[in-house]
Amino acid sequence: MRSSVELFSLDSGETTVVHRTDRLVEAPNWTPDGAALIINGDGRMFRIDLAAPDTLQEIDTGFATGCNNDHGLSPDGGMLAISDRTETGKSCIYMLPAGGGAPRRITKNVPSWWHGWSPDGQEIAYAAVRGDDRFGIWACPAAGGEERMVIGGDGPHYDGPDYTQDGEWIWFNSDRGGAMQLWRVRVDGTGAQQMTHDDRVNWFPHPSPDGRHVLYLAYPAGTTGHPRDLDVELRLIELPTGSNRTALSLFGGQGTINVPCWSPDGHRFAFVRYFPTT
Repeated sequence: MRSSVELFSLDSGETTVVHRTDRLVEAPNWTPDGAALIINGDGRMFRIDLAAPDTLQEIDTGFATGCNNDHGLSPDGGMLAISDRTETGKSCIYMLPAGGGAPRRITKNVPSWWHGWSPDGQEIAYAAVRGDDRFGIWACPAAGGEERMVIGGDGPHYDGPDYTQDGEWIWFNSDRGGAMQLWRVRVDGTGAQQMTHDDRVNWFPHPSPDGRHVLYLAYPAGTTGHPRDLDVELRLIELPTGSNRTALSLFGGQGTINVPCWSPDGHRFAFVRYFPTT
């Protein structure tokens, strides 16, 4: 086995295996109706029906056959955002019907990696590189249009933006403070606050839909980037107290929880566990 798609229950603290495969699959999204997961693998997108999880159902993405692990469903479940390099040679954001169809280009500039959808469905947030290799968190209308930089700057890396359920904040990870930690910023780009302060290398924060937790991926101290195939932790920040705990330790990393992965009720999250290749 290479990949194990699993669910973690906050109520019981137990994991449930949904689907195991020899393929490398990544980044589960939970559909808003709670019936299925969306994942990527081999440049394609797939649906896992939780009532019949043995089969990967491929989603027709048209010409887009270089999809990466930055994808997600609109709040109403009708549209799927994908990040694909087929047309541009670099990651570009497209939209298509959740059931499959012709992708429509959203971001004019590349590279752009989708990461979050505002709760009202009107805006998306993404990581991007613009100008002279300047990383930042950007946003644009979900229907396409002019983009705006939420936060960024020369030097630091910015990644993993995801909205809080009230639509007031965007959480992200950045080394703007010297080490890769979690931050949040108001949607208008003001009030940036560092939210973790430890020796771990912290990535991909995901606020829960019930507003009670933020889930994130914690690498060991000294890790460079966000590689796959390491011993990592999935950690939870309890809101509003800010207390922090480990939900699960596993072999994973890149692909485990890159994108929003909470169940609609906020009681479970989906993730991918990996197995060593040798």
